[in-house]
Amino acid sequence: MKLSAYAKKIGISYDTALRWFKAGKIAGYQADTGTIIVTQDDPKELAQKIAIYARVSSAENRPNLDSQADRLISYCAARGWQVHTVVKEIGSGVNDSRPKLLKLLSDPTITIIVVEHQDRLTRFGFKYMETLLALQGRRVEIVSLADNGHEDLLGDLTSIIYSFCARLYGQRRAKRKTEKIILELESTHEESPAEPETE
Repeated sequence: MKLSAYAKKIGISYDTALRWFKAGKIAGYQADTGTIIVTQDDPKELAQKIAIYARVSSAENRPNLDSQADRLISYCAARGWQVHTVVKEIGSGVNDSRPKLLKLLSDPTITIIVVEHQDRLTRFGFKYMETLLALQGRRVEIVSLADNGHEDLLGDLTSIIYSFCARLYGQRRAKRKTEKIILELESTHEESPAEPETE
């Protein structure tokens, strides 16, 4: 059948079907006239290509990076999913220049990106990312919808403060200003009473 008919049959846009065809996810060929003919018998049997993405904000949290990836691998195994690639990255959740994540997002053959928490992928703009992936017939699988607490939050806050200080005061003064603000935040946090642990 024609690619346009195939796309309509499985409920995706023609553009998405064309991307899938170019990525090799749909079996078929292009005729001399330019028409793409799909030879795939069952359109529902599209192979899922699963990628795991684990992230921590700093090198100090590297042990958590490996355990995070292990938990995600176990989750995929329980779902019966075969993991194609495991991506581990150290970087702030507010940094939009993480090379490993960008490479993962730009690979149209990856259909599902598995993350432990939403903020492991990004602190801001998750809905935009989710919407754009959906337009490509791809999605993000979030393992835990629970709040991730305060882990890595200070590191991300540091990145935001540094960015604004750099714009206001210039690079050298920004570093000193950021360090001063962080020390004040840390001392305030130490003075406040500890919150009771919840299970």
